[in-house]
Amino acid sequence: MVRFLTAGESHGPGLVALLEGLPAGIAISEAVIREDLARRQMGYGRGGRMQIETDYAVLQSGVRHGYTTGAPIAMLIENRDHTTGNGPDGKPWTHTMSKEPVEGDVTPIHRLRPGHADTPGISKYLQDDARNILERSSARESTSRVAVGAICRAFLSEFGVEVHSHVTNIGGVQAHPPEPVDWDVAEDSPVRCADPDASALMVREVDAAKEAGDSLGGVVEVVATGLPIGLGSHIQWDTKLSTRLMASVGSVNAVKGVEVGKGFELADLRGSKVHDVIKPIEEWERNGNGGWAKPWPRRTNNAGGLEGGMTTGEPLIIRAVVKPIATMISPLPSVDLTTGELAQAHYERSDITFVPTCGVIAEAMVLVTLADAFMEKFGGDHISETLRNYESYRATVGPRNGS
Repeated sequence: MVRFLTAGESHGPGLVALLEGLPAGIAISEAVIREDLARRQMGYGRGGRMQIETDYAVLQSGVRHGYTTGAPIAMLIENRDHTTGNGPDGKPWTHTMSKEPVEGDVTPIHRLRPGHADTPGISKYLQDDARNILERSSARESTSRVAVGAICRAFLSEFGVEVHSHVTNIGGVQAHPPEPVDWDVAEDSPVRCADPDASALMVREVDAAKEAGDSLGGVVEVVATGLPIGLGSHIQWDTKLSTRLMASVGSVNAVKGVEVGKGFELADLRGSKVHDVIKPIEEWERNGNGGWAKPWPRRTNNAGGLEGGMTTGEPLIIRAVVKPIATMISPLPSVDLTTGELAQAHYERSDITFVPTCGVIAEAMVLVTLADAFMEKFGGDHISETLRNYESYRATVGPRNGS
């Protein structure tokens, strides 16, 4: 099983990630992880925090001489803002977030923010200061997820799997990118949108929301290619890859909806317009070894690469709806934690929109989930063993007559 845990607070000393379950022999480096961490920090509409941090994951264990050893991989990501930035009382964050009792007052957060974890969190954990909730529920935690995803990306690349993302909507501006998506265009866009015209309109919408003291949501799409047919299982509800993928993407901060393939659009169509017809064998393509490049290929991909909880071999397509950020320059009316009386919601430095970043985080969650599915299916304590198992399986999935 490939699994990971994270720890750390937004303005604490740093973030921690622990990843286990990957085989030995995967080439990885801190520089490779840094590439994905840098992508997470980009995006028009991000706040001032991104000018402070230069996220870098320091490998603590599980990697030696540039290759995984099969042991758990631990990483530490420093929060530079903890030591260089000023907290809400004008004192450094080392004072505000001190692990030990401190002299002098630390102003508690009593003005609850609608849409954040503040209200259910202080109720559940009996807290008198919402900071004890918001520091952990902050999207800063996603930095650890992206670092973990970068290692899983290196593992999956051994099998020719690629995972990308792009933004299809911000604030109601809908993108219409060409198919297939040009990922270079998406990466070069300030909002990670592969439609240049929509990208410019999204930037304008972000500027308008900032001027109004508001925030924006949107939609991101993650696409994984190079997957074999048959990852996941139809046997139990929790072994379905669709279950696992929707749960992992749905765990990303601010995500309020997840769909696979055409998703909710399928509700308006008849079955004859929905299901992905399988091509006859005369239309299949061979690979360089004389085998099938893609067994059982489809004419369409409305299912988004999943049927019965298993991959079909077509591109895996997942979209997520990201709500507007709860912390706004012009706060919503709310209540005070101690009195229950009317108050303006708390405001602390924040983004205008988190949507471009959410695509990178959703990529990471898809990467981890797919890495788990690969190890579940192909196993192996060393990457060479896993690759042999993978190739043996690939040789069995064509027509039963072996042609």
